[in-house]
Amino acid sequence: MSRETMEALTWHGDRDVRVEEVPKPEIVNPTDAVIEVTATAICGSDLHLYNDNVPSMREGDVLGHEPMGEVVEVGDEVESLEVGDRVVVPFTISCGECWFCERGLYSLCDNSNPNAEIARKMMGHSPAGLFGYSHMMGGYTGGQAEYLRVPYADVGPIKIESDLPDEQVLFLSDIFPTGYMAAENADIEESDTVAVWGCGPVGQFAIQSAQMLGAERVVAIDRISERLEMAREHGDAETIDYAEADVYDRLMELTGGRGPDSCIDAVGTDAHGVGLDGVTDPLKRDVKLQDDHPYVLREAIECCRKGGTLSVPGVYVGRANIPFGAAMNKALTIKTGQTHVQRYLDPLLEKIEDSEIDPSFVVTHEEPLDAGPEMYRTFNDKEDDCIKVILTP
Repeated sequence: MSRETMEALTWHGDRDVRVEEVPKPEIVNPTDAVIEVTATAICGSDLHLYNDNVPSMREGDVLGHEPMGEVVEVGDEVESLEVGDRVVVPFTISCGECWFCERGLYSLCDNSNPNAEIARKMMGHSPAGLFGYSHMMGGYTGGQAEYLRVPYADVGPIKIESDLPDEQVLFLSDIFPTGYMAAENADIEESDTVAVWGCGPVGQFAIQSAQMLGAERVVAIDRISERLEMAREHGDAETIDYAEADVYDRLMELTGGRGPDSCIDAVGTDAHGVGLDGVTDPLKRDVKLQDDHPYVLREAIECCRKGGTLSVPGVYVGRANIPFGAAMNKALTIKTGQTHVQRYLDPLLEKIEDSEIDPSFVVTHEEPLDAGPEMYRTFNDKEDDCIKVILTP
């Protein structure tokens, strides 16, 4: 491989990820840095790309938004980083100076998406740019690669100055802050029962974060036995296998008929439904009547107690048919959003350093970068007890 190229995982359509040589990143703006990636992960959100459910992807796009590594080059205006620093890079790209960034709403940055007009046409306004997550979100090269250009380098990366291993701090890039913000958005009080749909990595961190924030009970809902076991073992959660039990009926039994105080949808657009909805949701998507599979969102709205809170960290991409009348008449509070990662980096790193949590508990597979295509398939198909994959270039 020449000095001008690097290995990376690239997108080529539905379930088609390849290892290819692509141009090595360079400093473009004086506020950029370039890192040599030492660890990167496959996120559940990446599976939405893998299954071709996110618009504005192009063949050859480099994937990945959960990277960390060593700084190898900095732009002339970068003040907080030096060559040799070990850093974790947030998946949200934020300028730090716009109206939203100044208020800690980093995932809503006004300046970091160069393709904001694409997002505005679909959403009304553009959120922040994201690494490796479609041209609607900026068309940025992702971090499942040997090197990564990091814009606004003084705002994003957090330096890791301890000897904590990569697998303990890597998830500060996304899934630990995402799970924590999901629990924070759930407005948890000490006597509360919290229901979490989805026991993938974000769901696991939402479960543990709900415990940190004082929930009395956490009920985890999934159909994959190893995920439910992880929720019980590491999150002290009660569990419901939705393939074996009616979720609404079981939650009513557990809460004396009132329903959970807070519900967290940690699944998003690719939810697997049962019964009639499990059949009709894919059909509605196929004929363009909706863009998502909102089965979990519907169920959470129906299950949440009156006056409760629904928190949605799961990624949705467009239109979804949901019972909004139930949400309104039950006076539900609904909080959503991509994670304002930069807001959580310092406090969550402190929790790791103080041994309040070891985020590496979610890791089931560690493989070299060139095993990426196979690991995408394994993760997507839920084979080999796969819950979280770390790739090393």
